[in-house]
Amino acid sequence: MKSLKMNFRYLAIAGTALMMASLPGAGQAAEVIELTQTGCQFLEPEGTDHQYTTKQKADCEAINAKTAEERLAKAKVMTLQPGDYVFRVTNKNVPYELGFWLRDKDYDWRNPVHKLTKTSVSGGGLATGKSGDYTVSLKPGDYLFSCPLNTTPDYRIIVPEG
Repeated sequence: MKSLKMNFRYLAIAGTALMMASLPGAGQAAEVIELTQTGCQFLEPEGTDHQYTTKQKADCEAINAKTAEERLAKAKVMTLQPGDYVFRVTNKNVPYELGFWLRDKDYDWRNPVHKLTKTSVSGGGLATGKSGDYTVSLKPGDYLFSCPLNTTPDYRIIVPEG
């Protein structure tokens, strides 16, 4: 009888493992999305390097106050499928440390409930020429990404229903 119970236990474990392995995306590595920052912008959504000269965050605040709305109207909206991603962000030529912030479009950092229920991934420390990886699982919805340290516009990501 003991042997029969053990066999059922092994069958249950094997069945669970087989079911988990057959789920969509199971065992797949996260897709890497490469993003490049130059002064006051990310290159990939804008499609062009505007060659902005910046020595500090305030330079980008002034540049984007004048140009961000027009640039965002022309920027590509990234469309991704639900799943796991690594956003690899590179500081191409900005002479100060940069970061990255990806969050739900309606995320409010002041709202404690959002900190528990919404997506927000961020970090800094990207010196000139350095890259950093930011891992996130995206569900269907609208997202924004930007760099608060380089004061870029908020670029859009759309994740449609599966």
